[in-house]
Amino acid sequence: MIEFRTAAELGESFRRPITEVFVDAFGHDFAYFSTDPARLTDAFEHMLALEHFHVALVDGEPAGITALTDGRQRSAVPHGGPLRRHLGLVKGTIGAVVLGREWSHEVEGLTTGGASLEFVGTASAHQGKGVATALLTHLLALPQYREYVLEEIADTNAAALHLYRKLGFTEYRRKKVNHTKRTGISYYISMKLVQY
Repeated sequence: MIEFRTAAELGESFRRPITEVFVDAFGHDFAYFSTDPARLTDAFEHMLALEHFHVALVDGEPAGITALTDGRQRSAVPHGGPLRRHLGLVKGTIGAVVLGREWSHEVEGLTTGGASLEFVGTASAHQGKGVATALLTHLLALPQYREYVLEEIADTNAAALHLYRKLGFTEYRRKKVNHTKRTGISYYISMKLVQY
């Protein structure tokens, strides 16, 4: 059975397990900084804004996460000190600058009553079991929102794109990237769902 809680409700004692799900789901995106999941978890644990994260629990343990913001709030706030402490002076400084810039922009065109869904991730042990579908369905049923956006999904992430389309999201923007040779990603796709 899947249970849904906000990370803020779960509290600071769940910060590390939630960060472990984050690293499990997105660690490949941060391979430049380290390929060691424990090291990435140490480095990133400080930066998740728990008040914006929702968690799918399986047997009481975090199995999936998604941040939900108004498009102006930041769901991840990297700080140089902890990043340098765990990743080293050079990579920690680069991480603070690059991730800070990457995660600080507002979602353009999101209307009042809209929500930005960010960092949709499932722990590898729970992938393919409907955790992300259940968590997103739960969030899409929240009464205070009628418009949802998912920004900049890599075109190589076919499973996520399929799931979002299945839930009713449609593409509204496609942005060409300059690092295709390095990452294999050609476009970042942004999707939207408006419920009437």
